[in-house]
Amino acid sequence: MPHDIARFLAQSHPYDSLPPDDLTALSHAVTAVDYPEGTQVYRVGEPVSALCLIVEGRIDITDPTGELLSILGPRNSFGERGLMRDGIAPVNAIATEPTRVINIPAATFHALVDKHPSFRRFFDRTRPTQARRQDLTTMALAEMMTPSPLTCPPGTTIRAAAGLMRDRRVSCILVTSGDSLQGIVTTRDLTNKAMAEGLPLDTPVDAIMTVNPVTLPPSALVSDVLHAMVERGITHMPVTDGKRLVGILTQTDLTRFQATSSAALIQEIAQASSPAALAQIVHRIPQLLVQLVGGNNAHQVVTRLITDIGDATTRRLLTLAEAKLGPPPVPYLWLACGSQGRQEQTGVSDQDNCLILDDAATPEDDAYFAALARFVSDGLDAAGYFYCPGDMMATNPQWRQPLRVWRQYFDRWIATPNPEAQMLASVMFDLRPIGGTDTLFADLQADTLAKAAKNSIFVAHMISNSLKHHTPLGLFRGFATVRSGEHKNTIDLKHNGVVPVVDLGRIYALRGQLTVANTRARLEAAVDARLISSTGGRDLIDAYDMIADIRLAHQAAQIKRGEKPDNFMAPTDLSDFERSHLRDAFVVIKTMQSAAGSRGGPLT
Repeated sequence: MPHDIARFLAQSHPYDSLPPDDLTALSHAVTAVDYPEGTQVYRVGEPVSALCLIVEGRIDITDPTGELLSILGPRNSFGERGLMRDGIAPVNAIATEPTRVINIPAATFHALVDKHPSFRRFFDRTRPTQARRQDLTTMALAEMMTPSPLTCPPGTTIRAAAGLMRDRRVSCILVTSGDSLQGIVTTRDLTNKAMAEGLPLDTPVDAIMTVNPVTLPPSALVSDVLHAMVERGITHMPVTDGKRLVGILTQTDLTRFQATSSAALIQEIAQASSPAALAQIVHRIPQLLVQLVGGNNAHQVVTRLITDIGDATTRRLLTLAEAKLGPPPVPYLWLACGSQGRQEQTGVSDQDNCLILDDAATPEDDAYFAALARFVSDGLDAAGYFYCPGDMMATNPQWRQPLRVWRQYFDRWIATPNPEAQMLASVMFDLRPIGGTDTLFADLQADTLAKAAKNSIFVAHMISNSLKHHTPLGLFRGFATVRSGEHKNTIDLKHNGVVPVVDLGRIYALRGQLTVANTRARLEAAVDARLISSTGGRDLIDAYDMIADIRLAHQAAQIKRGEKPDNFMAPTDLSDFERSHLRDAFVVIKTMQSAAGSRGGPLT
């Protein structure tokens, strides 16, 4: 029997990664258990004493309300969430047909987790609390190189090569045969070897190219490039995977990288003299996103830095608007909602904003603020923060009102929580001041949260509204992907991944009268305030972190390929390991949604 178990374990991931001695020891430590159809293996809240690996049969995983979350078959494990946390089952496990499982005792499981990092990584979704600091020299070359560099065959004339370099505005062209690198021609070669020697323009480039140039693989570090450039006096580093050319990194790229940081961009933004100048600066955000993701920064660091640029851009546009229109007739406050309000902007962001005016404002004053709103919104759109499809912008008179009107808005939404009121309240609960007189918002926020939290009907409607975004869970360990259209067979990482957590965070903030707008900060504050259990909160934060990190990595990869970033990712782009853990993250979110929808009390 141990021999059969050892063979089964050796064919199941991640047990197949264990050394032979540990695998043999494991096969003697486990027990095989048969469960008849209908057996409840464990229930929510019960202790979990073993990790279960299915040999044959079927196990259904359901949430606390009994809703089906997952169907597991042979070689699927279950019970790891309880073991990795507090030893308590967060879900139900039911054998829906005769099922045989291998039980790995908790002590044995934890010993393997402690001994083998790869084994732990498979079962543990937690992430380091300290984000790694971005460091140019320790980044992999693959994260910085320009893919698909300019190439030409050896027989290309120097005149044609120079024309190609001019049109692409690059300082080198790589000479290739098929996808194999033969040499490199730089502007220096054109000057020193062609023009200075008076070579005919129809001379082939292989006559002036540097043959077999120094190359590095994509796995090399940027420090390797810097050392090679200094040692050999070169300014261009082709990147090859074996003999195949895959990219290039130049000294100009390195200089541009060092100049593209959030602090550098904000400094330039603060000095920009026009909306057009601002747009040129902000259009460098995609490169910053690639660098921040490539530097292994956590998603909350990346989105915070990118949002800071959006905030600075907005404030500079307000300053330019006042310089053009003159001083405002009454105090005002420009606020952002949506992803900017939550400090969660990525490479894809529209603008959601509004204006709160001092109650001394007269109808005649609106002409000034309408012009100011148009100037700022147009400037944001030109910079890449496109107009809100729902017209939730300060250019809309509805969202450009005195403070007393804003109080009436929130009072009406809370008193009459119809679908439109729920939607508007959801957006407006993410408001964050950007520029102007902050005191116009402080009392409004505190008073609104207090009134909303006391209205149980409004809270119930908000909870119901927050559950409309579903996680993309399919049965049999698969994903429910988009079925048709441009994004067929992909997962919407925003609306089906990030937004459900955003909605939950907003509910926790409402119930606890938490003033923070950032989703992750809301989840942490909810745990601290005991609005959710520490176990449920940690699980939800880990799930959110995983999805948000994958979303940013997806966008960074698109940018590196020269594509426009979006939120639609094909599951096939992930490894089996990543798909398994992403699905676990969606299960956690769905479980927390079920808890929110089934209880009027604290969420677990």
